[in-house]
Amino acid sequence: MASNHSSHTPVTYNYDIVKLFTIAATFWGIVGFSVGVLIAFQLAFPILNFGLEWTSFGRLRPLHTSAVIFAFGGNALFATSFFVVQRTSQAVLWGSKNLHKFIFWGYQLFLLMAAFGYVNGISQAKEYAEPEWYADLWLTIVWICYFVVYVMTIKNRKEPHIYVANWFYMGFIVTVAILHIVNNLSIPLRLDGTASYPIFGGVQSAMIQWWYGHNAVGFFLTAGFIGMMYYFVPKRAERPVYSYRLSILHFWSLIFIYIWAGPHHLHYTSLPDWVQTLGMTFSIMLWMPSWGGMINGIMTLSGAWNKLRTDPVLRFLVTAVAFYGMSTFEGPLMAIRSVNALSHYTDWTIAHVHSGALGWVALISFGSMYHMVPILWGKKELYSIKLVSAHFWIATIGIVLYVTSMWISGIAQGLMWRSYDEMGFLQYSFVETLKVLHPLYFTRAVGGVFFLSGACLMAYNFYKTIRSKNV
Repeated sequence: MASNHSSHTPVTYNYDIVKLFTIAATFWGIVGFSVGVLIAFQLAFPILNFGLEWTSFGRLRPLHTSAVIFAFGGNALFATSFFVVQRTSQAVLWGSKNLHKFIFWGYQLFLLMAAFGYVNGISQAKEYAEPEWYADLWLTIVWICYFVVYVMTIKNRKEPHIYVANWFYMGFIVTVAILHIVNNLSIPLRLDGTASYPIFGGVQSAMIQWWYGHNAVGFFLTAGFIGMMYYFVPKRAERPVYSYRLSILHFWSLIFIYIWAGPHHLHYTSLPDWVQTLGMTFSIMLWMPSWGGMINGIMTLSGAWNKLRTDPVLRFLVTAVAFYGMSTFEGPLMAIRSVNALSHYTDWTIAHVHSGALGWVALISFGSMYHMVPILWGKKELYSIKLVSAHFWIATIGIVLYVTSMWISGIAQGLMWRSYDEMGFLQYSFVETLKVLHPLYFTRAVGGVFFLSGACLMAYNFYKTIRSKNV
């Protein structure tokens, strides 16, 4: 159900802030993918740790995770949400330009605080290696400003209808704020130091951590990017959303069910069995809303499939939705206790995470930014559609190499680690497992090189588009 833009007087949108976030997303994407490639090679060739604490895998892994999720993904979400909310609300972005700049530069400062902390070993030492209390506090201030700007823009809308993409963006903004505040509750040991004492301890800390961790996936990496899907797929396909009713059902069922699924990360731990079972049950229920959304995105192309031959930007968007469908089938499968016994703590989890992160999050972001850049800078078209097509195939090859090698590696690990001889001893030593995995780790790193190369092509294409004179 698209807004009828022609029924209103044209609005002059504020694209300045969207431009800044788009450039930042492109920059941080290359930084995050580069660190990912380095740590992938470190696992294959440990000498690449260089014997320094700052360049060790343990320091760079959280740097990579935060750079791709919060720096690349976060900036892409800021850019697209500010773009989409203006165009679907027929209203200019609320607030002064100084407030918008504060949100942009405040968020970049948070990313630099976090990066500095990771490289120097300063973090809360949790699974997601959250930055320390001072960075958390600063992000809370920036995020509240983001929320106010977004909601006030919707309040000032000229379009009576709140388009579904905005519901998903609002769900993402509100829930991430709650997750961030509760998960990072801690007491600073000294106001002039970095260390803090967590409020939750023991199994409660683990439960809160995975309530946060899984819902960071559910709301930061899913709900926000579904907001992109519901705007950019119909826009690029020049077709209305396949089913508006399904999109509403998708929204309410997803946000209700997702929030309960975190305990499936803690099977076979000291977490009470009933909590583990609750998490597993809600994870399986997630199949329905997730696939409802995927079907809605794919079926939006009804009558427009021929566009995939000529429009590589649409190819990015639709392939991303297909990866979303695949990842949200695999996730509930891995939440089942008997499957989890094989998959947990292995590279199968890494494969699953990256099929979602590279295939869904990155591809939908690339497609959305390819659509936005000519509009933001007032150009007729991108500098080169052929480069977009090349980027698509290079990125796809990279994802296939990465995910396939980690699937094989993960299942091999799971089977070897629980293989016993007739005496009841473990059949394989840890070193024997590593020998089997080495070529697969190298393949993973090569896949990362492909993916990074595609992102560099995109950055070049954006640069040439912005500098071109095809107004």
